[in-house]
Amino acid sequence: MILTGLAPDPRRPDYRLVEVDRGRFASLPADALVGLALVVGQEIGPRVLERLQELADLEAAHRAALRALARRAHARVDLRRRLLQKQHPPAAVDGALARLAAHNLLDDARFAADYAAAKAVRGRGPARLVNDLLTQGVDRRVAEDAVRAALAAEGVDPARAVRALAEKRARQLAGLPAPVRKRRLAAFLARRGFAGSDIRTVVEGL
Repeated sequence: MILTGLAPDPRRPDYRLVEVDRGRFASLPADALVGLALVVGQEIGPRVLERLQELADLEAAHRAALRALARRAHARVDLRRRLLQKQHPPAAVDGALARLAAHNLLDDARFAADYAAAKAVRGRGPARLVNDLLTQGVDRRVAEDAVRAALAAEGVDPARAVRALAEKRARQLAGLPAPVRKRRLAAFLARRGFAGSDIRTVVEGL
């Protein structure tokens, strides 16, 4: 394989457009190419070609991660899982995630805090919030701290929240027999992640 092009990328001055056998290979960081002894018109050795492919894989994984984060925030483990599902090589994925973290674009604590705050005001209980975060790969301690802080910051009292939610749901179940209504209401509140003691109290009260 012959290196047939090595020019600045017009869209990213610190990148170089690498062309192999007159076909575009990849746009790669200029500083990553230092030391590879690339000379236009000369053959690319196996080790250098392997390194170029690693760099290209890293760039592809990084761009995919940025697109995913542009759509919505992700926890690190969840984003890694999604990139691997898209067939990006594991080493490239880990390198891309490290780069994002270094640029403060990937932070599980910040993600957990934002997620908990947004969902808490929509009627999700503490247990549900913690479980949601665990499912997305957030460490349990980080998840619990984030939920506790979010509830305090948003002024959400789980006891009042469960009662407001229960009253609304109870009206929707008003036509059912009392035992059925109580069972369905308790199950609904449990799915929302409220504590069993709070659920029993509010269901019996209603």
